[in-house]
Amino acid sequence: MNFRPTSLRLLHTLPVFLLANCGLQKDIDIELPSGPAQLVAECYLEDGITPRLTVTETVPYLSTTETITLPEVTVVLTLPNGTHDTLQYAPGLDRRTRKTYTHISKRRLTARPGNTFQLDITDKQGRHLTGTATMPTTIPIESVEWKFNDKPEGERQAYVLARFQDPANTTDFYRFQIHKNFVNKDTESDYNVDDRLTNGQLVTLGTSYRFNPQDTLVISLYHIDQPYYQFMQSTDDARSANGNPFAQPSAIRSTVQGGVGVFTVLNYQRKTVILK
Repeated sequence: MNFRPTSLRLLHTLPVFLLANCGLQKDIDIELPSGPAQLVAECYLEDGITPRLTVTETVPYLSTTETITLPEVTVVLTLPNGTHDTLQYAPGLDRRTRKTYTHISKRRLTARPGNTFQLDITDKQGRHLTGTATMPTTIPIESVEWKFNDKPEGERQAYVLARFQDPANTTDFYRFQIHKNFVNKDTESDYNVDDRLTNGQLVTLGTSYRFNPQDTLVISLYHIDQPYYQFMQSTDDARSANGNPFAQPSAIRSTVQGGVGVFTVLNYQRKTVILK
């Protein structure tokens, strides 16, 4: 199992290739300062699901692929009532999400909108990572509809629209996903939006013509907090810049302190439809 988060690497050395007009190539190595390895955490809490968490550490950008395990890390989750839950080191694969994890709780989580959770991770090197996350309110999916184009049978495809009511007088953030058949497969549609232009309105999110007759679709609407929204935006930017010599480097906007990563509480609504 490889727990190294490739999108959260630290860059130590970057080769830059300059092409002169005469066709000659000159290689320049730019040495960048390398700091100590930081703790990296990835944790998504859900109501009714046993908490699982992955703890690794940052590595040099050009290092070889290797398995990183940190068994001597203490992971404590503080529940809304002040109870402390110490997660056990037991690496495994979550069959529901197909994600690997390093630490797991012994009990299912109870989470309600407005509940706040705290994460505390320490190790014997003196590193200390913390995080705080509050479960957002529930935003129901009011309707899902689709329409096929007018192409001949065998070429017909449909677009999908989902509607929900955005709360007024608050700043809200969302993640919209569509999967075929099962949510642990690759997404057919996945993007993030805010309500800067739609505050308090009935919001419609959708796709282009891309789905076939009889497709079974799982539509998910996540109501997320601003730190998680900014984290996802920054990881998308970093992924786009990775390996592109003309792109500006993009820093990860973590939702945790004292390290790198994400700690959040998910609240989502789902509908399953068959396109007929």
